[in-house]
Amino acid sequence: MSKSGRPRAFVTAARGGPPGGGTAPASDRPGAAPTATCGDRSGVTDPGARTLCRVMSEYFHLRAVPPSALRNSTTWMQRLFEDDWETVRERIGRHREEMLDGRYLDHALLYAGPGRGRGDSPGAQVVLGGRPLPHPIQGRPPFRVLTAAQAHRVAAFLSAADFDALWNPARTALLPRYGGSDAEPWTRGAFAAAHRDLRAFYEQTSLYGDAVVKWVLP
Repeated sequence: MSKSGRPRAFVTAARGGPPGGGTAPASDRPGAAPTATCGDRSGVTDPGARTLCRVMSEYFHLRAVPPSALRNSTTWMQRLFEDDWETVRERIGRHREEMLDGRYLDHALLYAGPGRGRGDSPGAQVVLGGRPLPHPIQGRPPFRVLTAAQAHRVAAFLSAADFDALWNPARTALLPRYGGSDAEPWTRGAFAAAHRDLRAFYEQTSLYGDAVVKWVLP
């Protein structure tokens, strides 16, 4: 767990520990050695450790919002993500919010890898899709907004998707980042668990007819 009480790596997959009770590869496991110095990144000189510190301290949030409540205001959108962890966890439990750790780009690759269509395809919109709204502070990531219609299409895509059909084309690119082929059972299980959580989130969002606002939180 992080100091704020948020789960560490593979947030959506690791709510109850690694899938099947397995152990994550040492270099990727939550709490691995480099994270011990992440509180003060100025003392982290190894590029790999600095990258891991960033990964462990960022969270990609997806929050369902009724279209009638949406405001074209970055100040309003930022307030959506200022709740305490207990409130966020309660929404996650109801599939009204979802989150991924700093490796969210790997999850995006799973759905929108080479050969899976244009950037506006449902697969490409699972993680990174949505109209970007620049943050007023330079260097902060933009907010992204999926319309209710787009969220509905993403939900249909995830409901119909066969996980193996997503995993097999992406595994060659993903496995080297998570300990290689020896760690594939754990890695695949973690991505599969995150897939189930994202599917449940989007299905619930579609059921309510809601839009989705996304943002990366430090």
